Amino acid sequence: RRMAIRTLMVKEGDYPLTVELNGRATMDPNAGGRVQAPFSGRIELGPNGLPVAGQQVRKGQVLAILRPVSGAIERGNQAPPLADLRANRGLLERRVRRLESLEGTVPAKDIEAARAELASLNGRERAVAASIGGTELVRSPASGVIATANVLNGQIVESREILFDIVDPQRLLVEASSPDVTLAGRISQASIVQAPGAELTLLGGGRSLRDGALPLSFRASGKDLGLAVGQPVTVRAKLKTTVKGIALPAEALARNPANETVVWIKSGAQRFIAMPVEAKALDARTVVVLKGLTADNRVVVSGTALINQIR
Repeated sequence: RRMAIRTLMVKEGDYPLTVELNGRATMDPNAGGRVQAPFSGRIELGPNGLPVAGQQVRKGQVLAILRPVSGAIERGNQAPPLADLRANRGLLERRVRRLESLEGTVPAKDIEAARAELASLNGRERAVAASIGGTELVRSPASGVIATANVLNGQIVESREILFDIVDPQRLLVEASSPDVTLAGRISQASIVQAPGAELTLLGGGRSLRDGALPLSFRASGKDLGLAVGQPVTVRAKLKTTVKGIALPAEALARNPANETVVWIKSGAQRFIAMPVEAKALDARTVVVLKGLTADNRVVVSGTALINQIR
């Protein structure tokens, strides 16, 4: 009782086969997003400053302000057209006012044509002025957490440079790989060893081998996954095929001096015998013994490590 030894009468049953796959947590493209610079420019502080990694953001939130930068030659080429547009705008504004003052004696189509020409000129002027000294608001494409932030105030960034990565911590993808190209069609359920509380849903398997293995995609969801993008994980997949064996808690297994996998069975009041067995993992907390046990054995399921130390 003081060693918390607990035993259990085992019974045989049919259990699904399991396989372990090496995987990696990745961003869910439907729940996160990536912010890139649309053009070369200088980073400026947004209304709430620059976000940092781990900060919560919402969709549409201004993350930074991007002011375009250009070389001296480009600025010199843009300045003369802007000056011409501003001068022509002044002439057109005076012409529109003069025509409007003569309304009734001047055809209405001439007044409308002058107004349309002025509006077009104003649009061209704004476009050219924005290319020289305008700004672009960099907004978040999704709600979530900043996974990576690669900007500083005043930093010059190039076009298409990655500024922020945003992920939803409750929705990630897990990409695993297997050399068995038929495995995707035989998986019934899957779990992550490092995050037992995560729910994995098989999205499908690729149709092109990558480094000799077929990629399998799973969607991980849950309140607190405890996973980071890029983290290596172990995916334990249950197959549709079953095997006959005895299910036990994983803590019932131990190793003898010969490094064999054993379980301890109770044969008397204070007598325990180590039985070599062959077992496979069923899930994160359970194993299935394929050989070495029978249904009339009473197996130690708690305190196995303490008994295993007695010689």
